[in-house]
Amino acid sequence: MLKFAGALFFIIFCTSLSAQQYSIKGTVKDKETYKNLGYANIRVAGTTMGTAANLQGSYELILDAGSHTIIVSYIGYYSDTAYVDLKSDITNLNFMLEQTEVILPEVVVLPGENPVLEIIRKAIERKHVRNTNLNSYEFDAYTKGIVRTEEELVGKGGRVSTGIGSTDTTGLKITGILENQSKGYYKKPNDFKEIIIAQKQSANFPPTLNVLTGGRIIQNFYEDDVRFLGGDLPGPIQDDALDYYHYYLEQTSGRDDEKIFKIYMYPKSPQDPGFVGSIYITDSTYNLVKVDLRINRAANVGGIFDTINIVQQFSDYNDFFMPVDYHLLVKANVLGLVRIGFELNSVLYDYKINPEIDSDQFSKAIVTVLPAADKKDSLYWASTITIPNTQEEDVAYRRIDSVSSIPLTFWDNFSWLNTRTYINDQFAVSGPLTIYRHNRIEGSALDFTFYLDEAYDRRLNSYLDLSYGFSDEKFKADFWGEYLLGNYRTYGITVRAFDKLKILFGESDSYGELTATILALFFKEDFRDYYYTKGFDITIEGEIAPVLGMSLGFTNHTDNSATTNTDFSVFNKSRTFRPNPPVFEGKINALTAGFSLDFRDYIEDGYFRRRTSQGGSFFLFSGDVTFSNADLLDSKLDYTTYKLHSDGFIRTFRSASLNFRFFGMLNEGPLPYQDLYSLPGNIDYLSKHGTFRTLQINEVLGEKVITLNLEHQFRDELFRMLNIPGLKNWEVTLNLFLNIALSQVEEELEAKYPVPIKQFPHPFYEIGFGLGQGIIPMQLEFAWKLNYRDGNNFRVSLNAFVF
Repeated sequence: MLKFAGALFFIIFCTSLSAQQYSIKGTVKDKETYKNLGYANIRVAGTTMGTAANLQGSYELILDAGSHTIIVSYIGYYSDTAYVDLKSDITNLNFMLEQTEVILPEVVVLPGENPVLEIIRKAIERKHVRNTNLNSYEFDAYTKGIVRTEEELVGKGGRVSTGIGSTDTTGLKITGILENQSKGYYKKPNDFKEIIIAQKQSANFPPTLNVLTGGRIIQNFYEDDVRFLGGDLPGPIQDDALDYYHYYLEQTSGRDDEKIFKIYMYPKSPQDPGFVGSIYITDSTYNLVKVDLRINRAANVGGIFDTINIVQQFSDYNDFFMPVDYHLLVKANVLGLVRIGFELNSVLYDYKINPEIDSDQFSKAIVTVLPAADKKDSLYWASTITIPNTQEEDVAYRRIDSVSSIPLTFWDNFSWLNTRTYINDQFAVSGPLTIYRHNRIEGSALDFTFYLDEAYDRRLNSYLDLSYGFSDEKFKADFWGEYLLGNYRTYGITVRAFDKLKILFGESDSYGELTATILALFFKEDFRDYYYTKGFDITIEGEIAPVLGMSLGFTNHTDNSATTNTDFSVFNKSRTFRPNPPVFEGKINALTAGFSLDFRDYIEDGYFRRRTSQGGSFFLFSGDVTFSNADLLDSKLDYTTYKLHSDGFIRTFRSASLNFRFFGMLNEGPLPYQDLYSLPGNIDYLSKHGTFRTLQINEVLGEKVITLNLEHQFRDELFRMLNIPGLKNWEVTLNLFLNIALSQVEEELEAKYPVPIKQFPHPFYEIGFGLGQGIIPMQLEFAWKLNYRDGNNFRVSLNAFVF
């Protein structure tokens, strides 16, 4: 027995020794100049382990105890090798690399073809061989994101914000840091999954935002099209790259005994969006081993970005050149008001090429954050491969954590431009922009709302809105609350109780309360109609399949007409407000049921599932049924209403896209007037996307309705393709739209309504276009009616999100 115990102890002791890990730290520099060799490649011979140095040339490896051969390489330098017997941490394993001979290309002016073009052709052929034979792979990744702003970042819930600073980019400081460790899987044709094993971030960043993983966010320059800024840019070795880019040989350098071509590239037409910079291709095998590229001005519509620079290196894994690091540097200037910098650095290592991967590994969740990812301690991070923090990053971590630990007061969160003012991370009250409103029913009204956001483990959301109108002399209240269930809060119960003034046909009105108040208070233009409603709703909804959601509910409400109670306005005092239309008065009890279909992938961020199309095309479908019955539900009316919605986004070419919206409604029975559907219209001189530009708000109603809104956003692509002088240089954007509608009300039902109903018994058509500028968030739109022509057949309007 003692012998067995001794043997068992010996096995455990040896296993413990073999599992012991140590760190190796050091720097990589130029042997002659002592210049830091940022992003140098560090590999462990005979393994798939490795990392990359940071911008200052510092690196860190975490390896098991034992003997290892460390190889450091950098294009244009001879590799250096170190042999270590790892028994404890090593803090100064430094490498001094010697430059290889640089051979400048000879410029020979002879008839014939630029010889670099043959290099690109062979690289394209090599790409095809690689992509054809690469069926699957696994990898580990570490990613670090650095955010730079002038003002400190403030995180609340699932978002961060910063103040407005100056226009001096030299004043940018590190105000946010994100780090994560992940495991990635890929399988042809397009299955991808990444699991975040560990994450940490500065105290001002919510962990739900820390999902920028090394495998998901990086661009793969072995693909034909590289997605950037909402569009696909032709890659440097795309099949038809020679038709799109100019190439010339800058120099021939090397890495050890391997010759490497450094080739400069840029789009043939400066009006075409693309990449500018250098690519590195091996002489013997024509593999792409590095890119150092920028986005050209044509791809940077509006010039928001001062800098977008991408550096990516590839290393050989079993004759497949795979990304081993990725470095992105972005500097942005938002309308000259806010300067933001962002750096992303990833290292990818421990590749397994063409392994057997079970299809069950993949799902609609392309990124999953493990529940314990945010709870990894310093011991874990000390035992895994990372990119060493620079001194600036260490100082930033301490500063941010110190600032975030100081409680914010009410006045720290207060701004005259806020719609909410936060008391703490979860509790907020109305901001100055939402406390006051004015309309012809209430006159001047005060509105105060209490908000509770993501309480009780981010499951409870609620608000209580209290208001009083000085002209109708009524107090109103509106309570809403939801409690979410499930690991990713995909189920929930919602309760609402209300006694309030409601906007008539409000689901078709996309204008803000501030716009309505300004027009009514100053110009006596109240474009809305209203009614009073009192009751409650209960809804249970949830995701019963990855793409399917369902809901069941009950609604009880009693509606009453509202009347105009004031004629006050600052200007136009001689005018009077138009009368407010009456509505059906009585109690409605109804059952509701609905469904939603969403085929997009999602990110499981540890708390929620967040849908993402990854910049690609997508389609959404939803529908609902409302059933009101006097005998079964003690409702005043018997009717059943069916509604179907569909929205979609289709990428067409480059950064251009087609947006569509479909709506259908069918009603059986005497539908209350206030439950008719209003075609989404507009107010004078203003317009919104997805609306009928030549129709007024609430102009056309129906109980049997079909609408289709098509908008093609060309951005500035069409003018660039057509090479139209002026328009292409000024980055003028273009969108075309076509809107179609059918709208009817049964004659018997129409006779019971309090006002005449304008209908479209035959299809109504309108067309138009909008012109804008890439950086300015508004467009000037022109629209025409093609039929049902009356006094408002042509309309010019301003489409801007601020309204």
